Amino acid sequence: MIETPVIPRVSETDGAGHINNTVIPIWFEGGRTEIFRLLTPDLQFRNWRVALVNMNVDYLAQTYFQERALVRTWVAKVGNKSFTLDEELWQGDRLCARGTATYVYFDYHAQEAQPVPAEVRRALQSHIR
Repeated sequence: MIETPVIPRVSETDGAGHINNTVIPIWFEGGRTEIFRLLTPDLQFRNWRVALVNMNVDYLAQTYFQERALVRTWVAKVGNKSFTLDEELWQGDRLCARGTATYVYFDYHAQEAQPVPAEVRRALQSHIR
């Protein structure tokens, strides 16, 4: 599991007094940085190897500006050309949101999905939930 602390910003708070639902997917993406680093160690877009093909978020509790948050990220499964992540957002002892994100290993020059290389597969599997 990868844990990524988040400091909510006042600008992310909406008129209802909680963190806007459009912000949570952005926080989840921030929690994927170390996964991205497994695939593209220098994090340079010219070397980027993945494309997001699906993302889902379930909102379970309101999230607030006044309290630090924590994104937890795991690898759920690794397929031939894709992998799926499980994600959770916590504030204190409250599970506020959970989601999934599926990526394909992608060759941007050829514009096609490629098999996940063995070394990348091993690195991803080290984070299996």
